[in-house]
Amino acid sequence: MIRMGSARRISGLLAALAVLYAALMFPDHGTPVQQRAAQKPFAWSQDEFWAEQEGRFLRARRADPAAVDAQVALHFRRAERVLQRLESADAAPGDSLFASLEREFFSAAALVAARPRHAERFTALYNRARVAVKRQSRAWDVASRPARDTLYRLLYGMRAAVEEVLLQTRDLAFPPAMLVSEAPSAAPAADILGIKVHSGDLLVSRGGAEVSALISRGNDYPGNFSHVALVYVDADGGASYVIESHIERGVAVASVEQYVRDRKLRFMVLRARADLPRVALDPLLPHKAARTAYEEARLRHIPYDFKMNFHDPAAMFCSEVGSYAYGRHGIELWQGVSTISSQGVVNWLHAFGVEHFVTQMPSDLEYDPQLAVVAEWRDPQTLLEDHIDNAVMDVLLERADAGEELGYSPWRLPVARALKGYCVLRNLMGRECLIPEGMSATQALKSHTFTDRHARLARLAEQRVRDFVAAQGYVPPYWQLVRLAREAEQQRR
Repeated sequence: MIRMGSARRISGLLAALAVLYAALMFPDHGTPVQQRAAQKPFAWSQDEFWAEQEGRFLRARRADPAAVDAQVALHFRRAERVLQRLESADAAPGDSLFASLEREFFSAAALVAARPRHAERFTALYNRARVAVKRQSRAWDVASRPARDTLYRLLYGMRAAVEEVLLQTRDLAFPPAMLVSEAPSAAPAADILGIKVHSGDLLVSRGGAEVSALISRGNDYPGNFSHVALVYVDADGGASYVIESHIERGVAVASVEQYVRDRKLRFMVLRARADLPRVALDPLLPHKAARTAYEEARLRHIPYDFKMNFHDPAAMFCSEVGSYAYGRHGIELWQGVSTISSQGVVNWLHAFGVEHFVTQMPSDLEYDPQLAVVAEWRDPQTLLEDHIDNAVMDVLLERADAGEELGYSPWRLPVARALKGYCVLRNLMGRECLIPEGMSATQALKSHTFTDRHARLARLAEQRVRDFVAAQGYVPPYWQLVRLAREAEQQRR
């Protein structure tokens, strides 16, 4: 009887566990999209032009160096004449001067990649051009499509051209830090990887995680940056900090040393212009904004905002830290808000909990005319990895637009939900866990599907890139990286 009773209890326990397991397999109802974008993503649609420039690069490698140098000098002179006009008079976004600058700059890039002795002058021209374009944009409605297209084509496009040159000259070590402009600041200063930063500066960066590629590319204007942080320097003690919001733990304060240790492929320093009316009246306003963010992060726990709703500061995603702090002092950042209108991108981001698709994306902060670009830092060892990750992400988003979903194994859902319950308890004790606060078990499984898919495709693409370099003797330009990633995706499928 005892054995029979024990068997019944065990059978009952197993039956209860089976019922519980089955109950935990029921899918989530999901949340609706709160805000949609109503426009089309930017598209270069210039593969023929890219192929033509690659051909010019290959011919220049075989040509007489003196003849190539003469061509480079011609493109430089033409670009500098355009810049002189942009520096001396105002121009509307659609002005032909911008198209001329873009054409001369891209044409020079193809030749400089073959003659790296001109790389330093080329990057100096780039920095001069980006300062001129940013100055022009102060008079524009940067939320308008013509202004956004012009800013993107030049600021992002010229960066892409410079990096194509750097990738072809990677055997000649290039300095990681690139100083762009001397933007004055009255705020206390600190040093990050050889770059002088001031309290209130904004750091836009790109990490090495797979989700970083999605954040930087999942935008109507695909960019290079996936994260925003705010610098705070204590005027009394001199200690320097970085305030940022992490998916894993929400808004947190880190030392500059901790910020540097967190793996980054690149970052850019942006600074509020000293001639902004509010900053001119109070030169320490950027410092006060940074102190607001610092004190707020010390005062309360601020979870990560997966919805990406920058109107509600109860939870904050990374961009929101900077916009909230400056907004408290009367400066509204992201004068041209970010839009995400591609249905595939919307579907995938919504799978992670995003509900607002008119929001503030890290890459778009560069185009805010209130901010000056001070400096840019790249890790020379990971620049190609960064480009491959972008190309892989672009191909995956093509699959998303074709209707491919981020699924998950329903058999794993009960285990993930049990783990989520444990994580809730850890979060209540102020500790991190495998499933971040604010992310459901289903979203965590879909996130795992995404990272696994990106990592597997990246490995296949990297092998194709190595084969290309071995066969052709040069690093494939970005349009070729996308082609190789598409081939790798076909192989994976």
